[in-house]
Order: sequence, then structure tokens, then C-alpha cells
Amino acid sequence: MTRVDFYVLSDTDSDNRTKLVCKLAEKAFRHDKCVFIHSDDAQLLQQLDDQLWHFRPDSFVPHRLLGSDEIANQIDSDPVQLSCGEPGNDRHVLINLASKVPPFFSRFERALEVVNQADNVRDAGRDRYRFYQQRGYPLHHHKM
Repeated sequence: MTRVDFYVLSDTDSDNRTKLVCKLAEKAFRHDKCVFIHSDDAQLLQQLDDQLWHFRPDSFVPHRLLGSDEIANQIDSDPVQLSCGEPGNDRHVLINLASKVPPFFSRFERALEVVNQADNVRDAGRDRYRFYQQRGYPLHHHKM
């Protein structure tokens, strides 16, 4: 069963949210886990693509931004993928930035939800929390 972790930031700063996503992706990569960062916002994924190259001077997170149609049957050597589409079957960790729970989340060992206090992000995060909770998924909460 997929383990679900909620990382809750105490502010509304979207940059802090994306920095945390970069740190989580880096940590998973360092633990030899293939990561899929999912969002329904292509502009946010583009921002993350840029940020993953330089969020820390001593960090290197190999990644690739994919088009939504590019991933359906693809198994890729890039440890971190970013997409609005479906993941391949080789991914271990989902970082979900979409407003809803993606239908493919249960394919992953872990699903990470990064939530800040911006009204729309916080409220959608609460809805996703209830979704997982009602279905009996193991939930873990991390105040950042």
C-alpha cells in the first residue's frame, strides 16, 4: 500500500514550496528512487525544471520535463521526471502538486504532498488528505 506523506509549510510563499519539492526530489534521488513530479500546472513544472538545475550550488538532480503525451509508455533513465501526464511504470516516488489526487497514485511506494498556507493550496491539500484517509492509506504529517 502506498505511504502518503504530507509536508506542510507554515507560509504562503510558492518559492518555499518549490524549494522543498527540489529538496525532496534530491533526497529520493540520493536514495536511488525514481521520482515523478506531477502537476496540472505546466508553468509550475517549467519553474521546477529550472529550479532543479540550481536550487543549491552543490546539488545535481538529473531530471527531465516531459510533455503530457510523452510519458504514457516510456521507461526513462532520468531519475526525476516532471509531467502533467501519466507516469511510466518505473517510478517509486510521486510528488503531487496537482489540485486533486491523480488516479495513478497507488502505483507508487510513496506519495508526497507538499502544501503551504495559500488558500487554494491548503484547501485542496485538505481535500486530498480526506481522500487518502477515507481509503485507509497510511498518512504521515511533517510540519516544516
